[in-house]
Amino acid sequence: MEQTKTPMKQELEFSKDLLPTKPEERNWKVGNFFSIWMGSVHNVPSYVTIGGFFALGLSVGQVFWSIMIASIILSVIMVLNGHAGTKYGIPFSMLLRTSYGVKGAMLPGILRGCIAAVMWFGFQTYAGSIAFSILIGKLWPGYLELGGEWNFFGLSLSGLISFVLFWGINVLFIYGGIATLGKFIKLLSPLVYIVFGGMAIWAIKLAGGITPILHYTPKGIEGNSVIVFLACVSAMLATWASPIANVADFTREASSQKDQAKGQIAGLIITYLLFAIASIALIVGSEIAFGTPIWNVLDVVERFDSKFAIAISVLTICLTSLSVNITGNIIPAGYQLSALFPKRITFKSGALIAAVIGFIIMPWKLMENATSIFIFLNIIGGLLSPVAGVMLANYFVIAKRELNMKELYSVNGRYSYKDGFHIPALVATVIAGAISLIGQFVPAFKVLNDLSFFSGMILAFLIYIVLVNRRLIASKKVQEQEHEDLVKGA
Repeated sequence: MEQTKTPMKQELEFSKDLLPTKPEERNWKVGNFFSIWMGSVHNVPSYVTIGGFFALGLSVGQVFWSIMIASIILSVIMVLNGHAGTKYGIPFSMLLRTSYGVKGAMLPGILRGCIAAVMWFGFQTYAGSIAFSILIGKLWPGYLELGGEWNFFGLSLSGLISFVLFWGINVLFIYGGIATLGKFIKLLSPLVYIVFGGMAIWAIKLAGGITPILHYTPKGIEGNSVIVFLACVSAMLATWASPIANVADFTREASSQKDQAKGQIAGLIITYLLFAIASIALIVGSEIAFGTPIWNVLDVVERFDSKFAIAISVLTICLTSLSVNITGNIIPAGYQLSALFPKRITFKSGALIAAVIGFIIMPWKLMENATSIFIFLNIIGGLLSPVAGVMLANYFVIAKRELNMKELYSVNGRYSYKDGFHIPALVATVIAGAISLIGQFVPAFKVLNDLSFFSGMILAFLIYIVLVNRRLIASKKVQEQEHEDLVKGA
């Protein structure tokens, strides 16, 4: 009885943002989930990534299938890790506790919801502000010359104004809530298809038709072509390590498992199909037409003849940056800070704190040294795929999809484990993360680093199950021994 709280006690210990979403408030349908991740697919960094695949020597067919295979694997993992959110209405920060313990959940929670989210928020806001500057500059050419040589820690006056404006738009969505996000992504969906589909058609015309693009000859893959191909699939999945971990923050709004499953599977695969066609057409078509590939979609937009086409294209890119920022950074950061300080911080105040920190770190300065920043982010990603592996193993194999909500929201409930830490989860995460990243430093293990998403998630999944089962067997033996001792004593 001591481990169970009354609903009133729950209200006192947890902010309402962390309590399960009420069934009558779960109104996200297939359409919401179909389009929610579009911004995470169609953004500037994603197109640069595909350019990197061609630079490695992959053919058009290999690039296409690496994208599509990754999209299928991704959609399945997103649906699976989103199952608990839909079934119980709980956010990622609370779901973490079922695997890691009340205190143990702080480690993966801080990695995902605070450090990675805040850093990426800053980067995406800066990237979006660059597109914002292009948009305003096309409508008002003098805008880019504002302030002359004046700068704010290396950022021009027009750049600073664009950053502040775009940052402010992101903040407005914090106060608009999850319902506003649902309406926003429905508006974004047709724009993405129109703009990026139009870019693909433009590039195909530049190249002289689809045939020259299909017959494009790459420089060839150096090394094991199978490993390089799988490494590209892993690289695409690794960029999703964060959304995979906290997908419950969105599926908790689903009206049913069918809605979130159908919406995410159809949405991700169809969106990636368009992305595959658009990215290949843009990169290969521009190389055929101009002699050099254009990897940055903003550079493509600037070559358009129509000001209207430029305006609508840049606006859509701004919106996709905004979409990925909200879904991938602001929402998980808000929930995680709320979970760390449940009595003091709500979701909105936590998200605002993250947004402010994202401004203070001055991402335009951090991006001057791209190598160190992306090494840091790759390490974060390498540790987050094991987190997803542990979560999947615990929910589907150990818990068999059955969680106890009263125990989860109790101070000393089942999910407190020993002193608030579930050691098997922490050990599995650290070991799998270390093995998946060791290839950065030890050449003999380079293949594990090249396939870091697969190695991290699969190893964590297996290690966690082995460690938990060993504990269960050991605990059972202790109980049997105690029972025998009692019988003998009697």
